[in-house]
This record gives sequence, C-alpha cells and structure tokens, in this order.
Amino acid sequence: MSAKERGETGRLRVGVSGAAGRMGRVTCGTVVADYDLILAAAIDPVFVDAGRGKVDTAAAAPRFAALGEALAAGDLDVIVDFTVPAAVKGNVLLCVENKVPVVVGTTGLSTADLAEIEGRADAARVPVLVAPNFALGAVLMMRFAEEAAKHFGACEIVELHHADKIDAPSGTARLTQRRVEDVWREVGEGREVAVHSVRLPGLVAHQVVIFGGQGETLTIRHDSLSRESFMSGVILAIKRVRELQGLVVGLENIL
Repeated sequence: MSAKERGETGRLRVGVSGAAGRMGRVTCGTVVADYDLILAAAIDPVFVDAGRGKVDTAAAAPRFAALGEALAAGDLDVIVDFTVPAAVKGNVLLCVENKVPVVVGTTGLSTADLAEIEGRADAARVPVLVAPNFALGAVLMMRFAEEAAKHFGACEIVELHHADKIDAPSGTARLTQRRVEDVWREVGEGREVAVHSVRLPGLVAHQVVIFGGQGETLTIRHDSLSRESFMSGVILAIKRVRELQGLVVGLENIL
C-alpha cells in the first residue's frame, strides 16, 4: 500500500517485533481486530524457519526473521517492540535510523540506553514512546504513589511477575521508585525506596507499593490478570506516537 493509499484509508501500517512471544502474539491479534490498523509485518527470529513460530492472527501478514528486513521492505508507519532486553536498544536505534516511529514495551533499558536513544531520536526527529506499563491501572498506581509520597516518608515496592520475565526489578517498579524518590528530593529528603522482585509460575504482572507512617500503612496495588489488560494502552500508543517529538517515557504522556 502506498503512502497515498494509506492516507486515503487512514489506516496505519504496523509492524510487531517479537511477534511470536507472549505479548507479541496478543498485540498481533489486537492490531488485526482494530479497523484503523493493518498488521503489515510480523517480526521474530523464529520466522527464519517457516515451520516454526506460527502466529495465527499474523497468518495474513508478511513475516520477517529480522527487524532490518521488515524496515527494508518499507512502508511501515509504526513499529511496536515486544522483544527482549538484550535486543531492544538496537531495535529502537534501527527504527530511528529508518525514520519509523516506535512504541517500546520491552523493559530493561538503562538510564544510559535512554540517554542515547533520546539523543538519536531528537536529532532524527523520530518519535519514540517507551512505556514500562501499558495498563491504565498501573499508570494510575504510579500517579497515586507520587501523591502519597508527599505525605509519607517511608516506602517499599514489591513487584511480582511470571517466572519467564528476564529483567528485575521490572520497568514499572523502577519508574515508580524514581517518581517517589523525586517527590522526596523536592522536599529535601534523600531517602531511597527499596524494591523487591518475585518471579513465580502462575503470576502475570503485579505490583504493591507500601507506604509507612506513624501507626499506619498505605498500600497501593495493581494486578494485571491477563495480557489483554495492556492492549488498550498499546493501541492508544500506536495511534498517538506519531504526534510526539523525540523520546517520551510513560503512557501517561498520551492519556
């Protein structure tokens, strides 16, 4: 489909990197089900072997074993990255180099990684949205934690995820930690928030933020019980990322 044809239909052509993974499969299905979007590329290393990595909802989409192959094929409006921490920075920089806006759901990017991405994205004027969590409830949890931090001087975070999650602490926990500590620094407090990680079968994605005060505690908890809980945020990010400038961290910036 040409750029002209895309403009006439108003449908965005989306590539999903990590399409054979848990989040990637759900994302592919959600993109296919959305009338405003076209699944234009399903990207995953397992697709190097045509007999592996079947993604039912991506059956009609071109499949690529490497992101570079999909970008070279051209005519993608947005890339969504749900790969692995070891690959995500390189993937984002490749998208920036090819002038394709990217939505990043993969966690594990360090402060140095984000600084490099920010510099490249700003220079190339390519939008990059990094969202540690796409669930609306998780975004609200972090906002509530910031408000609570104004009134409590002690806080710890417990994040719990499925056994296959590689990075720890999670991106959501690290972002919550940073926001609480930022509030404390604004009032002259140099305290740190301890983060505890749990990885067990049966879990999906959960976080508990516990504040302690004199004779009381305040607990803020969010539970994602299925990966579908992230999809409304993913779709919103796909549709809004092109309105952004450079690197933006956090789904709350487009709500």
